[in-house]
Parts: sequence; C-alpha cells; structure tokens
Amino acid sequence: MFSAADVKKLREKTGAGMLDCKKALEAVNGDMDQAVDWLREKGISKASKKESRIAAEGLSEIIVDGNKAVILEVNSETDFVAKNIKFKNFITNVGNAILNSGVTTMDEALKLKVGNDTISEYLINLIAKIGEKISFRRFEFISKSDSEVFGIYSHMGGRISVISVLEGVNEDIARDVSMHVAAMRPAYIKRDEVPEDVLNHEREIIKEQAINEGKSAEIAEKMVNGRINKYYKEVCLLEQSFVKNPDVTVDEYVKSNGGILKKVVRFEVGEGIEKRNEDFASEVMNQINK
Repeated sequence: MFSAADVKKLREKTGAGMLDCKKALEAVNGDMDQAVDWLREKGISKASKKESRIAAEGLSEIIVDGNKAVILEVNSETDFVAKNIKFKNFITNVGNAILNSGVTTMDEALKLKVGNDTISEYLINLIAKIGEKISFRRFEFISKSDSEVFGIYSHMGGRISVISVLEGVNEDIARDVSMHVAAMRPAYIKRDEVPEDVLNHEREIIKEQAINEGKSAEIAEKMVNGRINKYYKEVCLLEQSFVKNPDVTVDEYVKSNGGILKKVVRFEVGEGIEKRNEDFASEVMNQINK
C-alpha cells in the first residue's frame, strides 16, 4: 500500500511526525496528496510547522476538588491568545481531566481523553484553530489529608499561581503563605533542600566578593559562613521575612498560628523560557514602508 520511503517523503512535505504520517497514509490508502490533506484537516501539519516558535506567554491555573488539586501552565506565543476563550477552556478542561484521573506524568496526561480526543489531539486541534504555537508545558497533581488545607493564590489573572499545603491552620493563613511565595519567589522551602553544588557555588562567589573588597583570603574564608546564612534567608521560604509582617519569618508566622508547612508549588508563566526581544512598533513600520 505504501512504503517507509513514502512516510519519509510525507514527513518532509508536512513537518508532521513519523507516526502521524503513517496514520495519514493508512487512512487514505497510500495516496500522497490525500495524506497531505488529511494531515492539514487534522491540524497536524500546521501544528508541526509551529514547533520551532517560542511560546513564553500564556496562563497558569489551579483547580481544586476536595482533597485533590492540580496546578498547570499552558503557553502561547502572545498574551492576546491567553485571553482567548478557547485557550482558557483548554486549560480548564485539561486541568479537570488530570484532576479526575490523578495522573502524575506528562506522558500519562497527554493520553487522557477530553471528549472524543486525547489531550495530545486536543492540543493539535487548538493550534490549528488559533494559529500560533501553544504548549502544554507542565503540571503537578497534589493531594492532601482532611486535617490539611490548600492555600490558593493567583496573581495577575494567572500570570503567577501558587498552591501551598499546610496543617493546623485555616485557609486564610495558608493563602497568606501562598501570597508571600508569589511575591518573594523562594527557591527552596528550608535550608537542607539547597543542593550542595549550589551552596559551593555561592561560597565561591562570596569568597571572591570579599577578596574584591580588599579582604585577605583567610578573612574572606571566615566571612563565608555569615554570608551563607544571609543567603539562606533570601532563598529559603521558612527563613524569609514574612511579606505582610517583616518582623517575623514565614516559619514564625506559620508556627504562631499553630501550623506546619507541608508543600508549596509556584508556577510563573514563561519562567526559564528564553523570550524573543521583539520591537512590534518597528515591525509594523517596516510592513507599512514595504
């Protein structure tokens, strides 16, 4: 009916994946032109051509159902698309599918069904409809016990989302912690979570700074411990000054309310993605002057 060479040729023509090309040829009994049309109709060809684009805008969202919650991030190329109702519905529908299933890996999530389509197919169809790259970047499924509470905080309509799990406090206290995390971006919860290689790197920087300040190598070495403690207070949540009352640490705030912090997850849209530096005004002027 068709050969491996046909699959390769179709892939080169459309940019679609090998498996999708094989499916297309099977669906149309090996007819190359019909296979191209099949891929276009499914939105696969269009979606594949957008894979090299950068998607660093988008939204994050938290969905809660009783003792279960999911936090997820979906990216788009522009912030305009993040306001599109189809885009927003995609995030909510995907979040609910994950919440109901309890899956924990992206491979498992992409195979879940939303209506008649898998999430993977749903994403491809959405790209075809909206016309720019969309990426289901990450998610985390979180569960808690009856004695624990979720602290939910969303900033700038989903630009930053934080969910915390605390025991022994009410939801308002937990939300305060999540609000602090949104604002102060702690890298770790407590100091024993900081990897040794990160600490060693920080020690070398501190030592170099002290030497550049005119200190001897011996004195610089002695300064490291003091400044490492300051570093912990900057990057460890429990040691940070609480944003709503800087006179106490987050740890002191939680404990003074009879609580224990169990978990925190913070998603900021586009963090870690290298963004294009685009001058849209110049781009428009260039088009006008053509």
